[in-house]
Amino acid sequence: MTAGADEAGRGPLAGPVVGSAVVLTEEQRELLICSGLKDSKKLTEAAREKIFSIINDIGVIWRARSASHARIDDMNILQASLWTMRESILALPRAVEYVIVDGNRIIPGLSIRQFPVVKADASVPETMAASIIAKVLRDRTMKRLDAIYPQYGFAKHKGYPTKEHRAAIAEYGPSPIHRLSFKLL
Repeated sequence: MTAGADEAGRGPLAGPVVGSAVVLTEEQRELLICSGLKDSKKLTEAAREKIFSIINDIGVIWRARSASHARIDDMNILQASLWTMRESILALPRAVEYVIVDGNRIIPGLSIRQFPVVKADASVPETMAASIIAKVLRDRTMKRLDAIYPQYGFAKHKGYPTKEHRAAIAEYGPSPIHRLSFKLL
């Protein structure tokens, strides 16, 4: 059985990074491809939400884990991203023979055979689905955090370093969920 793994949230200045691992049957793979499955970055938010709903409706096996801003500051963003993917893979309820990891690195501490593939999130259905799950979960988290810290505009930019976000940091200082190891201004 093959799994795909990806993460969302390496570039933002605030909030968690989320990793996801997905296993698809052949039937699920075909259904998702026909439904418009592709790299999460090439889909609108509404399209990601639609495919996320289909993923759940057809019973896709997936797991996701997140690393908080504090863990990111402690480990660094790369290690935190790899950690979320490893924990997601290890949480899958079925044994996986190998995993296709988006990017050019293997995940440390994982005994399963791994194949890092640059742009796997645009070419491997399991990894495309993992990218969508990670992105949807992270975006939903940032919308909830926007209700707590509305002055930063997290619902709009999801913590990415936009001009608006940097202006809010300059005006209000970092929030409790900002990644202090990142250059905020």
